[in-house]
Amino acid sequence: MQEKYDTIGENYNSTRKADPYIFNQLLLHLNPSFSGNYLDIGCGTGNYTSEFAKKGYSFIGIDPSSKMLAKAKTQNHSISWKSGTAENTQLPSQSIDGIVASLTIHHWQDLTLAFSELNRVLKQKATMVIFTSTPEQMKGYWLNHYFPKMLQDSIIQMPSYNKIETSVNEAGLQIENTEKYEIRDDLKDLFLYSGKHHPELYTDPSVRQGISSFSSLANADEVKKGLLALEKDIDSGKINDIIAAYANTKGDYLFMTIKKV
Repeated sequence: MQEKYDTIGENYNSTRKADPYIFNQLLLHLNPSFSGNYLDIGCGTGNYTSEFAKKGYSFIGIDPSSKMLAKAKTQNHSISWKSGTAENTQLPSQSIDGIVASLTIHHWQDLTLAFSELNRVLKQKATMVIFTSTPEQMKGYWLNHYFPKMLQDSIIQMPSYNKIETSVNEAGLQIENTEKYEIRDDLKDLFLYSGKHHPELYTDPSVRQGISSFSSLANADEVKKGLLALEKDIDSGKINDIIAAYANTKGDYLFMTIKKV
């Protein structure tokens, strides 16, 4: 079966660049050493993997999409790029000093199996850092107003915090801490809620193409109608009232630091 990101990967790097703030948070929570060997699981085109490599860290990038990996290989030749999944990395046991997983766990087919596999390849007391969003957070996105079915489909595939915690514990791992992430005004990685403060971003087809919810889950008719309504509300200023109505304190995304105990 063709991987989802083989379909959307054509111009992925034009809108999905490594965001400096998110990268620095991944770096902070992972706290890697220059002598270690690390894994970016679900690395995509390797934007964040390459940032770690630029800093001098040794990384392996694994992704199921051949198109994504082909683009990743053009970015950095010092990284070992491999085809695989979180459930089947094909890496030796206890060979990895730490793992990052950015906006990827909702694509994992079996959460417990994936965490068990990642636990297998991790060395003792190693760290895994996950950047994701929860259904609870996604219900607070103002995108729900314009694209309710698309968001519903996205929310359904997104594992809840409790489900993640249960799978982590069943795999023999432990959540050490979490940190909420609010979309920043200067965000460079244009993922789903990147237009929180800049709704006009969603009117750009190239931005939508790089977001799996728009390119893979979305109902074409709903997107067309939703965009017309969004453009109208941007022009009239009504969008400010819609955004204000969805204000909340849940955070937009979440950094999770997980330890092998």
